[in-house]
This record gives sequence, structure tokens and C-alpha cells, in this order.
Amino acid sequence: MSVQPVMPKCWRVESKPHKFCPGCGHGLVLKALGEAIDELGIQGRTAFGCDIGCSLLSWDFFNIDTVQAHHGRVTPVMTGIKRANPDLICIGYMGDGGGYAIGSQHLVNAAARNEKITLIVANNTVYAMTGGQMSPTSMPGQKTETSPYGRDPETTGMPVQGPEMIAAISREGAYVARGTMANLRQLKSYFKKALENQIEGKGFSFVEALSACPTNWRTNAPETWNYVEKEMTNYFTVGEISNPLQPKQ
Repeated sequence: MSVQPVMPKCWRVESKPHKFCPGCGHGLVLKALGEAIDELGIQGRTAFGCDIGCSLLSWDFFNIDTVQAHHGRVTPVMTGIKRANPDLICIGYMGDGGGYAIGSQHLVNAAARNEKITLIVANNTVYAMTGGQMSPTSMPGQKTETSPYGRDPETTGMPVQGPEMIAAISREGAYVARGTMANLRQLKSYFKKALENQIEGKGFSFVEALSACPTNWRTNAPETWNYVEKEMTNYFTVGEISNPLQPKQ
């Protein structure tokens, strides 16, 4: 008798296995999010929005109301839905390109306005769907389709540190954290806190999830995990940056 994997209740079973490339981190990040939604019991009042890019392949991932936005526009779409129906729990999901490049103006201003939504950025340090070009979070020295000799910080600048930027401009009540697909229990806890922060109406919630793209990184399994667990975390520090749910000392 075959053993079926345990899936979060909010998953659409008919859409599995997922459409992401083998080894892609999106599936793991979304699994942690699905488990967080289930454990909080908010499936029936949650709206999920996904961006263009690889994140768009999550449009049928969950059995919840879902909308796909234009590239970089998932933040204002979820902001509008939340303002029209404040009782909904609104989640925006995007890649590092959608969040930190074309959509950066929306992300920054939503944080500054303290919009009561939850945004998630899956950071795999490349523009994955379009062929592996350099993205705002590509690492110094990282070889991509548009930086074949490695990213040069002297000419292209240093990678964007999204959560640190958001924490610096956010108002009181914002929850900001960075997790990783290499630690799903921790990542799920960050998702739950971000959603609880929205449920309690405290403020803007933002979580970055370090993710993998072995297709464009051209890495095997050990190389992929080494890059996520060691290389990326040397620059992108994992942890909570701002947590209004934690009692003040």
C-alpha cells in the first residue's frame, strides 16, 4: 500500500505535484505557508495574490480565493482587496524581482503606510522564469546570464536586503522577518506570526524566504543546499527583525 504525503487542508490536491522545476524552493516555502494557514484556521477568510515570475505558478496551489497580478503589482492589488474588505486576511506572494525591482515602489510605500496585509518574498537571487538574469538580490561574485563573470559590486551595487530596508521605514506594529527553506519549522512560525499580526490589526507584515533555483544556478543537490544554508545566510541574516507580538521587557 502506498503512503500518501500529508498535505495542508488548504491545498488543492488536483494541482499536485506542483509545476515548479525539480529542486525549486517555491514548493517548500508554499508548503510552510499552507500549514500556517491551516494551523490558524483562516482558510475561509484568506485571499491570496501572486505576482508574475515563477511565483505565478502558485495561482492554483491553494484552495482559497486567489488572484494573479501584473509583474510587481501584487502589493497594491492586495492592498485594495484589504481596504475594500478589512475582514479578509490578505497575502501577497512574489519573487525578489517582483518585490525589490519592478514592485519596490509599492512594497516600500505599503510598509510606510502600515497597510494591514502580509507580503512574502521568495528570494532565490536570480530572475528565474526569464532565464536566470541578475536580480536585485544576486550575491557579490554570483554568475548569472547577465553577469557571466560574477556580479561586481563596484558597478552594480550590493544586493538588496529587503527585510532590513522594510524594518527601517515601517511604523510601529510592523512584523518583519527573514526565514529560509532550509528550516521549514522556523519559516512556518514566521508566517504564522506575520498572519497573526495582520489578524490582530497591528500593522504591516513582511517575510522574506531564502529559496533555491538549481535550474538557473546550475547546481546539484549538495551544491544547492550548501548555497542556501551557507552562502546566502552569510549575507542575508535569518531571524526576526521586528516583532510587535513579543511583549516588551
